[in-house]
Amino acid sequence: MAVVLIDDEARARLVKRFGADVATWCDELPALVERLAARWGLTVVDAKPGNSGRTLICTGPDGLKKVLKLTPDRTIAESEAAALRAWDGCSRVVQVLDTELAAGAILLEGIEPGTELMEAGADVPWTEVGDLMAQIHSVTPPSDFPPLEDRVVFMYELAERGLRGSVAEATLSLETLDRARLRALELATGGEGNAIVHGDLHPGNVLDGGPGRGAVAIDPRPSVGDPSFDLADWVTLPMRAGGTLEDGFDAIAPHLPGFDAGRVRAWCVALAPLFVMRPLERGERTPFVDAMLSFCR
Repeated sequence: MAVVLIDDEARARLVKRFGADVATWCDELPALVERLAARWGLTVVDAKPGNSGRTLICTGPDGLKKVLKLTPDRTIAESEAAALRAWDGCSRVVQVLDTELAAGAILLEGIEPGTELMEAGADVPWTEVGDLMAQIHSVTPPSDFPPLEDRVVFMYELAERGLRGSVAEATLSLETLDRARLRALELATGGEGNAIVHGDLHPGNVLDGGPGRGAVAIDPRPSVGDPSFDLADWVTLPMRAGGTLEDGFDAIAPHLPGFDAGRVRAWCVALAPLFVMRPLERGERTPFVDAMLSFCR
């Protein structure tokens, strides 16, 4: 059976992100995939969901797994490829095999088994996560990377569009979101750090590379600035299981030289609204959501 390259649900997500004009890109996707598959000798075996494009699992001419990423926004592909090229040789980051950036296409190595690192409730491999952070933040940033401030502005603009008129707005006001935005901008422009910041380093963007590889990061939204930004999704994980933020600090600090608890805490407070928007839209009021809401005051 042929793989469905884009279904109605995927199309709807892309329209929500990019607007109605993305329909043309969706219509032309099969032809684009056919051309790139011929160029790189790929056979498409599966398609994965995404908010900024399509991720196709393929086999290459050598029989090994490859991943073809496609986006209608060429700047996203250019930015991701630039970050991955900067991290070339880092074992904790997926490696680029080829690109056709004019078409918004990146060909990546296939990570095996490639499941999300913490799938099915697995324990957090804090040693691997610390090593991942150390690797990506130790690389000298390219001179033309945007500042972290730009990433913060984008994230909060996207959050505001999603919050307006949503179910979540009854609990999380636009005023609260704006207050958090100002906190995040103050941190981003505070002159702390000059690292490549991954920008979207949540557990879903870290894959299991197997016993010989361990944690592997994918899908960067890179900028240059404070590396503490990348830790917020990780140190808050124990809170989801009934623990505290300090439990997260204690878990990662031994594996990450230079860990700055004060900066990481400040980023958790600034980003708190982004942690709770989707749960609130689903009507969830868990202890974790309540704790994040308390950070928003």
